[in-house]
Amino acid sequence: MRIVAVVLGGGTGQRLGAGMPKQLLTLGGRTLIEHCVAAFEGAPGVDEILVVMARGFIEPAERMVGAGAFGKVRGVIEGGASRPESVRAALAWIGAGLDGRPAADTGVLLHDAARPLVEQRIIADCVAALDAHEAAGVAAPASDTMVVTRDGVMVSMPSRAGLMRCQTPQCFRLPVIALAHERAAADPDFSPTDDCGVVLRYLPEVPVHVVPGSERNIKVTYPQDLAVAEALLRASADAPA
Repeated sequence: MRIVAVVLGGGTGQRLGAGMPKQLLTLGGRTLIEHCVAAFEGAPGVDEILVVMARGFIEPAERMVGAGAFGKVRGVIEGGASRPESVRAALAWIGAGLDGRPAADTGVLLHDAARPLVEQRIIADCVAALDAHEAAGVAAPASDTMVVTRDGVMVSMPSRAGLMRCQTPQCFRLPVIALAHERAAADPDFSPTDDCGVVLRYLPEVPVHVVPGSERNIKVTYPQDLAVAEALLRASADAPA
């Protein structure tokens, strides 16, 4: 199976308040997007990498992570106004490059550029999952008690035993995720925040299997997250071989 890793960097990172897309912030001397691309570049199971960037930042991204810097990168394309639009742009690009190969023989790993510390074990597990399943997502156990609220009042507490926190990559065979997003695009009442949710809603007959995540695979959303990522990166560098 041909495996394409899509690094989704189409957002502008407004919650971080950095004045630039957060995927271009520096962590340990490299931008977040460079860390992500380097992880997939070093993964034996990944054949190609596609980078999705926000409008106006295509050229700097090409200089950082284009084919001249990373051999597996096949393109840097412009994302949409929302995550689903960016994913659909990536899926269209991948579909256009099939060159007569069956779509079912292509696996897609969708990864947030804001998760710069994704581990090789997770990537390898995602690739392996697509050998056996049509859809899979990385998730880590919930450590906090969750509560459902309504109008500022707690109304229930679901059992933590069945709760997990979604991470990325989220992994699909191309026909599955393409069909799910096609159906989502036709539904004006649904605004998905991740791709496993799209499959769960529009292809409920397709099981989405769990790939164990990691506490290291954090998402940089707020300024303090960048400090945590720096600490995790230093700890990894200082760990004995």
